[in-house]
Amino acid sequence: MDAKLDHGAIGNGRVLALVSPRGAIEWLCLPRFDSPSFFGCILDRENGGVFSIEAAEEGFECSMDYLENTNVLSTVHRRNGEAFEVIDFAPAKDTDQPFSRPAAQIIRLLRPLSGAPRVRVRFDPRPDYGRTAASLVAASQGITIIGAGAPVYLQANIPAVCITGGNSFVLDREISFILTHGVPATQRVEGGAAQELARTIAFWRRWVLHCSIPDIAPKAVIRSALALRLHIFDDTGAIIAAATTSIPEARGSGRTWDYRYCWLRDAAFTLRALDQLGQIEEAEGYLRFLTDLVFVGDRRIQPLYGIGGETDLVEHTLDHWSGWNGSGPVRIGNAAYTHDQHDVYGETVLPLSRLLTDPRLIRTPAERARIFTLVSRLVERAIEAAPHPDSGIWEFRSEMRHHTFSKVMCWVGIDRGARVASTLGHAELSNRWRSAADALRQQILERAFHKDVGAFGQTYGNREADASNYLMPAVGFVSGRDPRFLSTLEYYEKALVRDGLVLRYTNPDDFGVTTSAFLMCAFWRVKALAFAGRTEQALAEFDGLLARANALGLFSEDADPKTGEMLGNFPQAYTHAGLINAATSLATCKQSKSIETIF
Repeated sequence: MDAKLDHGAIGNGRVLALVSPRGAIEWLCLPRFDSPSFFGCILDRENGGVFSIEAAEEGFECSMDYLENTNVLSTVHRRNGEAFEVIDFAPAKDTDQPFSRPAAQIIRLLRPLSGAPRVRVRFDPRPDYGRTAASLVAASQGITIIGAGAPVYLQANIPAVCITGGNSFVLDREISFILTHGVPATQRVEGGAAQELARTIAFWRRWVLHCSIPDIAPKAVIRSALALRLHIFDDTGAIIAAATTSIPEARGSGRTWDYRYCWLRDAAFTLRALDQLGQIEEAEGYLRFLTDLVFVGDRRIQPLYGIGGETDLVEHTLDHWSGWNGSGPVRIGNAAYTHDQHDVYGETVLPLSRLLTDPRLIRTPAERARIFTLVSRLVERAIEAAPHPDSGIWEFRSEMRHHTFSKVMCWVGIDRGARVASTLGHAELSNRWRSAADALRQQILERAFHKDVGAFGQTYGNREADASNYLMPAVGFVSGRDPRFLSTLEYYEKALVRDGLVLRYTNPDDFGVTTSAFLMCAFWRVKALAFAGRTEQALAEFDGLLARANALGLFSEDADPKTGEMLGNFPQAYTHAGLINAATSLATCKQSKSIETIF
């Protein structure tokens, strides 16, 4: 059966699972986002493992949706007068305990709605990416899973044989399944799961209630915000790029990557999106991640890290897995950790400068000095890096070049650093950084803008279009109505836009010519149109992009311009951040206010 990215996502800041429209958990890593998979049939139908609850007889139709303003999924199965519901969620952390962390736990509630439907449970864990055989041992209240590298328990209020034997049974009462990595809490399965559901619903709705939502696509913005929150690892504050590994950018392309790590770039866009909605707590957690785990000593600053601050993310393939729809290879680890990607300096200074100057945050002089020390280090690194080539935002593997966007983001880091230094009274430092920023900006304008085509090129050395340059007005490098940017918009429309979607670039890379469109780039284009004053066009393209989400409002990384099929890792934080940032920019335009920058 041909797989689609039509899943829902559930999580709680410790685990993140994907549930198919028929109620099967097809992806879950334990005990962390970047741990080996426990269920992974999304990447190998035969050998990946799954936890499904389905009708034992044919003819049932399924409908899945989120409970409003939550990350709780409901899947309803109906046939004639018979119906049952599966509710999936990860229990929220206890907000009454300030130092509590959410459990590495998934809860499934199976409820009869009408008639006497027969159901069947398939519980087939395949730990360690299917490389370890799991043994299921019946326990007093469920099953103990042996072979997962650590204790894993499935508590249930039905006999173990109904889970391990694959036998169908009549659903005549509510059944609870509690899957826990580690020793489960001493709680009754019956009643306890329902209490956790009520608490988790309240948690998510309270979180949404504290969001400031624009009047442009408010429901899509809320769903995107909730999706972003699932990507934050509460233990450390790290923010992953996506829940999965190796969903291909294009079928059969070999472009399969592991995105279960924290890219400093992606994290900056995620934090800005949440900040636009009034959520600042996540940025505080990310600051802890940077200060405690990443910026330790004087070691090299990488573009990405493990969610526990790991620096070595060695990439290799899982040759025993066929891949999504047979489109491998399946990769774990990511070689981009070895890259020099100079845009990360600016993208990391942005949230740090915001945390230093946000009037909502009261800091001691020592705390302020500690953050400013990080900013200073990044600014100096940006000044050092700016004259040199790098791998660029798109992580070209074979060639280092002078990428325009990398230079722009180095300028952003230096520029914002100068502003912060001035605000904090470091006049001499501010003046030195301001001179460096001005000189770099002038160099970029002279060397990156190609007058013969009227556009900013991908690098100093070529005229190729690059969608990352859509962000120039958003970061304040040029005005959206600067003639050079307006002509760039026109040039890029012909070079990159395909039926409302946007390619990243068109020149060949390490794997040939890319054919997929990057969904984030289309939202960048919407913002660029708004900055250029083309509001009506921006609104129309934004509406077209919203229609490309799956039925639950979730987006992947890429889309096929010819078929519209969503591709790439899923759900993709970058894309949902782009949606929120585009919506807030459009709302500002709609209110007839001038837009300066989004950062």
